[in-house]
Amino acid sequence: MSSEDSKQITKEDLEAKLREIHGEVNKAIEVAKPALSAVAVAVAVAVISVTFVIGLKMGKKKNTVIEIKRI
Repeated sequence: MSSEDSKQITKEDLEAKLREIHGEVNKAIEVAKPALSAVAVAVAVAVISVTFVIGLKMGKKKNTVIEIKRI
């Protein structure tokens, strides 16, 4: 066995690796934020549009048409 195989993992090793991973995650988040914002806006517009169209259709079904004829 070499000295690398028998080396114990220290607290400093763990902290360094976690900082490295944390930095990578932060970079990925910063890259994804603009795209995520655009997707969120698109979903919100789609939900509002679908709700509006469904409301129009429901309103047309429930409207009563009254005809007034002059005698």
